[in-house]
Amino acid sequence: MITLINVTKKYPNGQVALSNVSLEIAAGEMVFIRGHSGAGKSTLLKLIAHLEEPSRGQILVGGKNISQMKKFRIPYFRRHLGYITQNPKLLNNYTVFENVAMPLVIAGYDRLDIIRRVRAALERVGLLDKEHLKPPTLSVGEQQRVGIARAVVHKPRFLLADEPTGNLDPDLSLEIMKLFERFHQVGVTVLIASHDSHLLEQFPYRKIHLGQGKIIAPPQLGTLENSKAEQIMESVENV
Repeated sequence: MITLINVTKKYPNGQVALSNVSLEIAAGEMVFIRGHSGAGKSTLLKLIAHLEEPSRGQILVGGKNISQMKKFRIPYFRRHLGYITQNPKLLNNYTVFENVAMPLVIAGYDRLDIIRRVRAALERVGLLDKEHLKPPTLSVGEQQRVGIARAVVHKPRFLLADEPTGNLDPDLSLEIMKLFERFHQVGVTVLIASHDSHLLEQFPYRKIHLGQGKIIAPPQLGTLENSKAEQIMESVENV
């Protein structure tokens, strides 16, 4: 489960990216975060991934209060996450296989385990036959799928995607969203930020609308009841 309790993010320049946001995402749920550019979608995902820290409030991910997480624990926490952006930022001098393998190599996985995991991830995104190619030879859609394979190669429990179809045409966008849906169907918690309302309406999953750093729809997700928030904080395992 992912829980935000009265989370505010204010940057040093005075910009308030999120203001008093509270919401819950159940384990295994697929949820869309929608809103215009600057609504706070990217900031929300970065806070959940602990790429940034909130100015106020509490963030719980998988039962861990990451707002109190010690710095040396952050890399271990991120091993449970897959994070995807609009630009997969692949290394053009490395093959598709090597790009996908990079997180496992850094984490110190065994060579045979790396081979098995990378090929399983590439097969999942339909690119196993292109493992020896380099990114510049691939289409934009294929490069995005390589980025997805890299994000899921370590079998994360949570998958966060920030505008993953922003550079794709409608047909490719739908293809990528269906790929995320397949990960959701095997139990991964999927949270996708997108401004493409037409694309999101093609899927039956919960949609949270952000505007000017606040949840504006559905309104009941704007705050948690105080008693419920207290119960959550009492039961969480602080780290």
